[in-house]
Amino acid sequence: MKNKSYTLPLALVFSLFFLWAISSNLLPTMIRQLMKTCELNTFEASFTETAYWLAYFIFPIPIAMFMKRYSYKAGIVFGLFLAAVGGLLFFPAAMLKEYWAYLCIFFIIATGMCFLETAANPYVTALGEAATAPRRLNLAQSFNGLGAFISAMFLSKLVLSGTHYTRETLPADYPGGWDAYIQFETDAMKFPYLALAVLLLLIAVVFLFAKLPKIGDEGHREATKEKLINFGVWKRSHLRWGVIAQFFYNGGQTAINSLFLVYCCTYAGISETVATTYFGLYMLAFLIGRWIGTGLMIRFRPQDMLLVYALVNVVLCLVVIVCGGRTGLYAMLGISFFMSIMYPTQFSLALKGLGDQTKSGAAFLVMAIVGNACLPQFTAYLMHISEEMYHIAYIVPMVCFLFCAYYGWKGYKVLD
Repeated sequence: MKNKSYTLPLALVFSLFFLWAISSNLLPTMIRQLMKTCELNTFEASFTETAYWLAYFIFPIPIAMFMKRYSYKAGIVFGLFLAAVGGLLFFPAAMLKEYWAYLCIFFIIATGMCFLETAANPYVTALGEAATAPRRLNLAQSFNGLGAFISAMFLSKLVLSGTHYTRETLPADYPGGWDAYIQFETDAMKFPYLALAVLLLLIAVVFLFAKLPKIGDEGHREATKEKLINFGVWKRSHLRWGVIAQFFYNGGQTAINSLFLVYCCTYAGISETVATTYFGLYMLAFLIGRWIGTGLMIRFRPQDMLLVYALVNVVLCLVVIVCGGRTGLYAMLGISFFMSIMYPTQFSLALKGLGDQTKSGAAFLVMAIVGNACLPQFTAYLMHISEEMYHIAYIVPMVCFLFCAYYGWKGYKVLD
């Protein structure tokens, strides 16, 4: 990135990675909280992830068409405003106290965040030298890791009270009884999303007045006469394998993330307060992994690091499957570290050499996040039907990491 004029645009776009990390990494906390407030089991609560990530399957192509017609900047600003509206809807939802209302809100927030992610990832890869795109995207994604750490270590403690009563276990002398307890737990969910909504609106205003350089097909207006989405990009084998690898990576990562607090509290016998600290350490390992991985890419090829990191995670998943309990919990901290570089590395390798098909390719890669809407639910189902053998469920993320390893071994190669 020799062009100094890219510094401010990159800094602004890096902030987006932080924002959607805050949003998506609040989901494991919300799953745990909704199990209380809506009286759900693990499998039922896991559909919180489905509602959120389903938007990533439905909207990337329309979003790519929108940005093809207008610009990356227009997509970013619209997405920021939409996600902010979703955050503010937590206030009426707290009065309804209905699970379906929360699912709708998560879908709205995710749609806004989908605008950001569909724009930001390809923008970072294009805004600079092609050879350093994987390293640049990993650097941008380190801000995603920072947002994940803040969400897990601090915001989760604002939401989770440390108590988990049922109608049968609620103390008889609890002030106001069951309704007061549910109202207290419900109100705790509002304020992190209010803070997020305010931050989103402020960043939207900054982007509205900022000047972002046009890249690729944004540089000439006749691009509007071309196809708004180019399905011909599927002819590129490294993009096809990239979409498959992203589907499994996202599903595997979210299967572990979303059930982490449930695993700690239900299966490892840890209190909510201690569990949120472990969750913070889990995300800190992810953040440190991003920083170290970005530095290592100066000396090692991204695809080689992807292969090694994925294989290490296969082994660590085996540890969880065999041991469970606290040992499995510690293995998950290692998994978090080695997951850190996978998403941005696969994303940048899949976009290599796509040229004016980059937005279309990025749309399909973002759509692959739909893995988050089904694989974590399958994992939760396996945990739910076999309470004593809950750790067997982690065979799902293990298989996911095998697909990532294949992409780092052969799938990344540009053959056509």
